[in-house]
Amino acid sequence: MRLSALALGLCVSTTGLGQGLSPVGVWLDDSSNTHIELYTCNDKQLCGKLVWLQPMADSAARRPQLDAHNPDATKRQHPLLNLQVLRGLRYDASDARWEDGEIYDPNNGRTYSCYLRLLSKNRLEVKGYIGFPFIGRSHYWTRVR
Repeated sequence: MRLSALALGLCVSTTGLGQGLSPVGVWLDDSSNTHIELYTCNDKQLCGKLVWLQPMADSAARRPQLDAHNPDATKRQHPLLNLQVLRGLRYDASDARWEDGEIYDPNNGRTYSCYLRLLSKNRLEVKGYIGFPFIGRSHYWTRVR
């Protein structure tokens, strides 16, 4: 029993990025409006970018959706497609999660601290917060590929 628990602990601690259970891939957010691609960046960190957006219903659908709420006015004309929205997440084996990162919400132009936790191969908890994680809000994403 003790040996199997140790083996499980070693497996979890070495998953990191790209091994075993990994969040690297494309995920559908819980509103079903976007796909976010998670990928490795900056020396084993995890980053994410928007790779698909729900098409708009009106004639504006032919124009790219813009980062209109960005607090930096010079970036408000940048397209949302391929916008980096997650950055700086590092794997913490003791908590079995990717943490100490940031998530940008283009719906309001705010950036939050965040962590990610794989609940299963195809389910991911994404928690954004200000200050302390227990104050934040969790979202649950589903793996697309």
